[in-house]
Amino acid sequence: MPDKTDAPTHHVSYADYTVGDQVVDKAVPSGPIETRWERRRFGVKLVNPANKRSKKIIVVGSGLAGGAASATLGEAGYQVKTFCYQDSPRRAHSIAAQGGINAAKNYRNDGDSVYRLFYDTVKGGDFRARESNVHRLAEISRQIIDQCVAQGVPFARDYGGLLDTRSFGGVQVSRTFYARGQTGQQLLIGAYQALERQVQAGTVEMFARHEMLELIVVEGRARGIVARDMISGEIQVHTADAVVLASGGYGNVFYLSTNAKGCNVTASWRAHRKGALFANPCFTQIHPTCIPVSGDHQSKLTLMSESLRNDGRVWVPKRLGDDRGPNEIPDEERDYFLERKYPAFGNLVPRDIASRAAKEVCDEKRGVGPGGLGVYLDFADAINRLGRKAVEAKYGNLFEMYERITGENPYEVPMRIYPAVHYTMGGLWVDYDLQSTVPGLYVGGEANFSDHGANRLGASALMQGLADGYFVLPVTIGDYIAKHNLEPVPDDAPEVVEAVKSVTDRIDKFLSINGTRTVDSFHRELGQIMWDYCGMERTEDGLRKALDRIPELRREFWNNVKVPGTGAELNQSLEKAGRVADFLELGELMCLDALVRRESCGGHFRGESQTEDGEAQRDDENFSFTSAWEYTGRGQAPVLHKEELVFEYVHPTQRSYK
Repeated sequence: MPDKTDAPTHHVSYADYTVGDQVVDKAVPSGPIETRWERRRFGVKLVNPANKRSKKIIVVGSGLAGGAASATLGEAGYQVKTFCYQDSPRRAHSIAAQGGINAAKNYRNDGDSVYRLFYDTVKGGDFRARESNVHRLAEISRQIIDQCVAQGVPFARDYGGLLDTRSFGGVQVSRTFYARGQTGQQLLIGAYQALERQVQAGTVEMFARHEMLELIVVEGRARGIVARDMISGEIQVHTADAVVLASGGYGNVFYLSTNAKGCNVTASWRAHRKGALFANPCFTQIHPTCIPVSGDHQSKLTLMSESLRNDGRVWVPKRLGDDRGPNEIPDEERDYFLERKYPAFGNLVPRDIASRAAKEVCDEKRGVGPGGLGVYLDFADAINRLGRKAVEAKYGNLFEMYERITGENPYEVPMRIYPAVHYTMGGLWVDYDLQSTVPGLYVGGEANFSDHGANRLGASALMQGLADGYFVLPVTIGDYIAKHNLEPVPDDAPEVVEAVKSVTDRIDKFLSINGTRTVDSFHRELGQIMWDYCGMERTEDGLRKALDRIPELRREFWNNVKVPGTGAELNQSLEKAGRVADFLELGELMCLDALVRRESCGGHFRGESQTEDGEAQRDDENFSFTSAWEYTGRGQAPVLHKEELVFEYVHPTQRSYK
């Protein structure tokens, strides 16, 4: 039975976890990898077009994955309800993506192919992703560009009128399509147009300013959600034949991240507590190209696109304590450390590699800016080579954004950047069909774990979101609906009443505590614990400290948080309280997952597991698996289910970009 509230009464150490049965992806076809998706598409059961009009699907999230899925499912004829907590689908965090979207079009004739994109992604993820999912993503990448061009997305074009591309980290070809530094915005507007067309047609009903607070599971299947109208406070029940979660990632568990402040884990975490396994929670991406922290007043960080590393050169002074202005330091006294350490890829090494290298030079006391937590990203050579107008054409809006935030003109002085939490590769476990371990619950985009392994290559998030939304979910959900003729769920069904009661009890609990600490103070403290012990470098000692401290902080939260106002109104403190309560549980699972994985891979760097020259040291013999965690109840240790990873095409090797 679900807990009436999440308030802890006792707590078993998460370090006392147990190992359960292996989890197996039963949906993936066998045979040649090049034809698996084609054969899966042919093998699905189809829903008669007339029957689609009677089938209901709920989509939580309206970013690229959710918006694309809603539009496509609506176009197919299903009855779709789409939920977002923003005031418009156009406010989804996908809009913040800057640099571009990968696709294996090979317009540059530089050796790119579906197989090379597949290879680069598996290698870039440090051999901790599924081959089948990644190959499908590489295949679909080509269709995405055609779809978006047809929608009118204004991709950059070269002098001859063809779509232009640039390079991103971890690759040696030019496959990233872009719209200046606002690619996410343009792609989201394309999906939004398609979504609004279906809203107008009546196939999609849009619920803005609504937050999902519980998953409704009936006879073991996902059948709906409980949502709160964030304006009126009304608790609503919505039921359907299937539910899609496309609610984004959980990077805000760190408090300071590049995510929008509203980004949260609640939809995924509520599903996890109802039986959906949570996979690889410790796989967090640290982005190397962010504006450094400027003080304790900050509530979030700002990303500067990875595309800037196409033309910007990263460096620090060679001499310790060199406090001269950057333009006063001659070239021979600069350490272009990425070019020095990784001559084959230079400034375009993958994000995890670049982030650790920046941390290393700052740890050596050669960092720049306040506190020495920064490195330079210098465009002087590019401006001299290409001219200022050409640089403005590529990156003008990014340069303007940087100047507005820092007060420094990057055309005249180098940018200062430092790594920050950006993306989460972990998420709800899904099979090849993107179905979770709760039948009827599908998960798309950053909310699932499926495609990026231990490190996401730049410009692949937009690719995955649109692949899932436009091309994968509409096919696989149809197969599920065709196979299960489900009866409508009445509002007075015991499972519905129970779900509503768990939501109202939780809200009542938040409002009744009336403690002395704000929600933000708890969130900030949790974020500091996570950054210190589960951030850019993790150690056994640090992770055990976090696993001791987080349960204490959670107990204090449930006894001393202050949430003013009521539940029957717009109440942002109440919204934050629910999200932070979930972060407090997720943070503990992240630290446990990091503790159990006694190897370094991609964004997960264990200080005890590194090569002589400081690179990540994988342990394929013992850790070539996906960690899929099962929730066992409030205050109880979780169960670890392993999905063994099999590599038939890209055989794991020591990852090198030198």
